[in-house]
Amino acid sequence: MIKNDSWIIRMAAKGMIAPFKPSLVREVAQDPIPRLQPVISYGLSSYGYDIRLSPLEFRIFRHIPGTVVDPKNFNSANLEPALLHEDDNGKYFILPAHSYGLGVALERLEVPGNVTVICIGKSTYARIGLIANLTPAEAGWRGHLTLEFSNSSSADCRIYANEGVVQLLFLEGEPCAVSYEDRRGKYQDQSEVVTLARV
Repeated sequence: MIKNDSWIIRMAAKGMIAPFKPSLVREVAQDPIPRLQPVISYGLSSYGYDIRLSPLEFRIFRHIPGTVVDPKNFNSANLEPALLHEDDNGKYFILPAHSYGLGVALERLEVPGNVTVICIGKSTYARIGLIANLTPAEAGWRGHLTLEFSNSSSADCRIYANEGVVQLLFLEGEPCAVSYEDRRGKYQDQSEVVTLARV
């Protein structure tokens, strides 16, 4: 069953999401002049939670002649760090047209043993051609999600840091026999940096 806002609030109080915003944030105060700045929404919604993109790291795949991206033998040279830009609209990374990039969630998750989390893209980004390609966070997983984005548009796209980037949906089921934590999953306890492919 998909879990609602009341359940998410209770579980966040137990450490499931940190930091946690108990309502949907659509604007924030901007310094030095106190005024409200619109943001791509983040925080609690009716049946989900919109997490933010961390400003700490974003990497973009680059073609290096003579190399092949291999998930069993990942060459980090195929990923180039992206610059964090800032203007009156906020802090952002630029994902070039027809490219693929990796970011990381600002929020840390601690998924209960009877819940799987599915990440889906936000419509604001989908409407500019930015596709979030995310895998589930399984029962017992904890850490900062590495987030994957594809720019399917023919134009460069901004991805705003500290603002909503994907929505999490929480699906509760019967407790599993072996959780991600129990089997010592290879992506357990990811820190707030991009985690590369592992085998």
